[in-house]
Parts: sequence; C-alpha cells; structure tokens
Amino acid sequence: TEGRPFDVEVDLWQGPDNTPQKMRVYSEDGATRPFQVLLETPRAPNTVAIRNVGQMEFPMIAAVQADSSNRMPMMDSEVRTVQGGALRTYPFDPSVESVQVLITTDGRPLTARIELLQGPNNNKQV
Repeated sequence: TEGRPFDVEVDLWQGPDNTPQKMRVYSEDGATRPFQVLLETPRAPNTVAIRNVGQMEFPMIAAVQADSSNRMPMMDSEVRTVQGGALRTYPFDPSVESVQVLITTDGRPLTARIELLQGPNNNKQV
C-alpha cells in the first residue's frame, strides 16, 4: 500500500484434499512496514491465495513468485524453541531497518502471532 493500512489473508492450498493453511496479516502502514513471506510447499501441487479483507478504500499490491531452489533462508541469529503458549521477545536497535523471521515446526500444526512494538507508547503492528 502507499502508506495506508492493509489487512490480508494468505492461504496455501496444498495436498490431495486441498486443506488450506491460513495466515492473517495486518499493518497500519504498508509502505513503512511491508510484509513478505516465504512458504515451504513440499510434495503435491499447491495454490497460494491472497485476499485483501480490508476496506475498499485501501487497495494493495501483491505478488507470488515460485522458488524451486530447495533451500531454506539462512538466519544469522541463534534458533530457539518457543513452547506452546510461551512469549519470546527480540529487541532491536533503532538503526535496524528490517528483520527476517523464520518460523518452522517438525511437521506439526503451527499457530503463531508476531507483533512489532515500536516507540514509547508501544503501538502494535500485528
């Protein structure tokens, strides 16, 4: 978006029974805080659906690109296990312009909420 809010649902339709894996993303400012995601799509044919569930006054730009390199992105920081119901925070210096978040499981279902807390009043970007 051009500095406006976005509210998006991203669905990955996968497998023989086309069971969707769903993700909901919201940001107050799509220009300052854009959203990018890397979805692992092993095995069967897949379809990615992107749905703008925001108001009609807030259009957005979206794109999907296939990557067949069979590689996972490299993370510079230490990988840690976060148990169900637990909260883990990662503070960053104000000079950091963007971060990369990698969330994976050993094949079990994944439910996660990522919040960006910014400034002294902690305005949430979920």
